[in-house]
Amino acid sequence: MIRFVLIRLLRAFVTILAVVTFAFIVLRMSGDPAQVMLGPDVPQEAVDAFRRAWGLDQPLWVQYFAYIHSIFTGDFGVSMRDKASALRLVLERIPATLQLTIPALLLKLFIGIPAGVYAALHRQSAIDRGVILLAILGFTIPSFVMGLLLVLIFSVSLGLLPSGGQDTWLHGLLPTITMSIGGIGILARFSRSAMIEVMGQPYIRTASAKGVKWSDVVWNHALPNAAVPIITIVGFMVGSLIAGAVVVESIFSWPGIGRLLVVSVSNRDLAVVQCILLMIAATMVISNLIVDLFYGWLDPRLRHQNAH
Repeated sequence: MIRFVLIRLLRAFVTILAVVTFAFIVLRMSGDPAQVMLGPDVPQEAVDAFRRAWGLDQPLWVQYFAYIHSIFTGDFGVSMRDKASALRLVLERIPATLQLTIPALLLKLFIGIPAGVYAALHRQSAIDRGVILLAILGFTIPSFVMGLLLVLIFSVSLGLLPSGGQDTWLHGLLPTITMSIGGIGILARFSRSAMIEVMGQPYIRTASAKGVKWSDVVWNHALPNAAVPIITIVGFMVGSLIAGAVVVESIFSWPGIGRLLVVSVSNRDLAVVQCILLMIAATMVISNLIVDLFYGWLDPRLRHQNAH
C-alpha cells in the first residue's frame, strides 16, 4: 500500500509540474504584458523599464527556474495590474466561487445519481426515456448557451431572477443551475448505465432467486458495485469545479476565481493567471489522487496491479 501511494504521489507531482511548465511557456508566447499594461503609444524606454522591473528581459529559462524556485518557497508572484500578492487576490475570490460550485455539486449528486438509478430500475419505461432525453440535452448544450437561455427566460422574459451580480442569494440561482445541469445529465447517464450492467450480473439474479427482498438487492448488492464507475465521474467533477466556473462567472458577472482568470488573461497578468492555473491543476490532480487511493483501499487487486 505504501508503494502504491508513493507512485500515485509521484505521478501527481509530475502532472502538476507539467501543467505549470506548459502554462508558463504558453503565457510567455501569447503576448507581451508590457504592451498590454502600458498601451501601444508608450515610448520604448518605458516598455524596457517595465520589462526590467518584472524580470521579463531575462532569458526564458532564467524566468522559468526563478518561477519554480519561488513556488517552492511559497511566493506566487505579484500582480502586474494591482501590485498585490497574486495568491492573496486569488484567495479573496475563493468564497464567491464556492458559493456557486458547492451547491452546484450537491445538485449534481442529489439529482443526477438518483435519477439515473431510478431510470435503470424502470428500464424501457416512459420515465427511463425521459431521463435519457433530459440527460442528453443537459450535457450536450454548452454552459454558455444554457446560461444565456436561462437569463433570457427567467430574467428578460419573466423578470423573476436577476441576470448578474452577487447582491442576494437570488443572484446565485441562475449561475448555480447553469453549472449543475450538465453534471446532472452526465451523472444520470453514467448511473443508469452502471446500474443496468450490475443488475444483469449473476449474483443479482442469485440473490433474487434466494428470496432476498428487492430493496435489499438494490441497496446491498447493486448500488455498492455500481458506485465504482460513478466515483470516477464524481472525482473528475470535484476536480473541475474551479475550471467549470470560468464561463459561468463571466456570463453572470460573478466576482469569483473564474472571472478573475478571464480578466487576468486579457491583461496578461502573468502571476495571477499562473496562480489560478496552478490551483486548478492541483485541485484536479488531488481529487483524482483521492479517487485512486480510494480504489486501492476498496479493491486490493488494484493496489498490487498498479504497484508494478
